[in-house]
Amino acid sequence: MSENKSLVVIDKKPNLPMVVEENGLYNYLEKIKQFPILTEEEEQQLITNFQQKGDLASAQKLITSHLRLAAKIALTYRRYGLPMSDVISEANLGLMQAVKKFDTSKKVRLATYAIWWIKAAINDYILRSWSLVKIGTVAAQKKLFYNLSRIKARLGLYENKELEPKVVKQIANELMVDEKEVTEMNRRIGGDSSLNVSIGDDEDGREKLDMVIDSRENIEAKLANREEQHYKAKILSECMQQLSDREQYIIKNRMLTDKPSTLDEIGEYFHISRERVRQIEKKAFEKLSAEVKKKMAA
Repeated sequence: MSENKSLVVIDKKPNLPMVVEENGLYNYLEKIKQFPILTEEEEQQLITNFQQKGDLASAQKLITSHLRLAAKIALTYRRYGLPMSDVISEANLGLMQAVKKFDTSKKVRLATYAIWWIKAAINDYILRSWSLVKIGTVAAQKKLFYNLSRIKARLGLYENKELEPKVVKQIANELMVDEKEVTEMNRRIGGDSSLNVSIGDDEDGREKLDMVIDSRENIEAKLANREEQHYKAKILSECMQQLSDREQYIIKNRMLTDKPSTLDEIGEYFHISRERVRQIEKKAFEKLSAEVKKKMAA
């Protein structure tokens, strides 16, 4: 991580908090605690003022009250090896878009809606920042990019080191990519260890930056995450109905389970080759992704 990189947080408004230097990250996280969490009634009134009257002061209150949420999400991306100041900046830009485009008819709190925009902004930034142009240009590569860390955690592989050949093969089969791509991606998602110092001898994986936002329970984030899970499950369920029965079976048993079936197992179930299963899965995943994007944009 660079030592003296300036950070522009959300835009050029001088009355919003900003990190002057990378080593001022902790101070920034402390400073944004001053903005109170809004009640649902307060939030609705501010949204009405902004959308119906164009009141920018109300929009600013909506943004500042959710800066902690944006920072919390941004910190989950710290292992991607990019300056956290830039990641937080992108998270805040996503938050601004969420405030601008929020649709009250969706019947969810702004925090739930904002999570999608914040993550999308960060993901786009990360993909733009990688040196290899090919990263993110193919659906399978995107899936590898976003799921490698999750799969490694499931396998109990928390250290940033070379993967054993058998592990590489297992991950490659699960995500339907070449083993070489798994090895290459693993080397590049090492992250910046200076932000990943474990606290004591705890086995729960807690690190220093996990503790700096607020020692109190973040009720807003907790409720937003819960609502997000319900919302995502609802969208996914509706979109799955657009797939054939065979496509649904393959997606459920390959991507939506903690213990995915192998291509051979599914091939045997349907009496088709593993390559045919791979083709169906790829087509079904692309169809499902398109349906989800369509739903989210509606």
